[in-house]
Amino acid sequence: MFRSPTCGCCTEWLKHLREQWAANGDAGEIRSVDSTSMQALKVRLGVPPQLSSCHTTLVDRYVIEGHVPAADIRRLLKERPEGVRGLAVAGMPVGSPGMEHGDHRQAFQVIAFGPDGTSVWASYPASGS
Repeated sequence: MFRSPTCGCCTEWLKHLREQWAANGDAGEIRSVDSTSMQALKVRLGVPPQLSSCHTTLVDRYVIEGHVPAADIRRLLKERPEGVRGLAVAGMPVGSPGMEHGDHRQAFQVIAFGPDGTSVWASYPASGS
């Protein structure tokens, strides 16, 4: 996971990912790398600017941008859809993994992206919806 050294929610998302993967028997190394050139990294990896978030992770051959739930990453690795370069949660929605705030959650979408564009991979409703 590449992140700005000043961002704290990134380490919370990494904790979510490690806990969820361990609970499902996944045993992969997940490292955190501080970077001061995050925008250049995102451009190089093909993250669409409108999907940008605070951290970028490489999982197998996929780019994971932002606060993507671990279950969606597992689904991506299982299905391996043609033409998908990665998944993204744009911005930093409250209630997404690593951005928890009690029971409050903003609605957010996980977006699949690739050379042919974007599509909704998963949707999460706001709390109380």
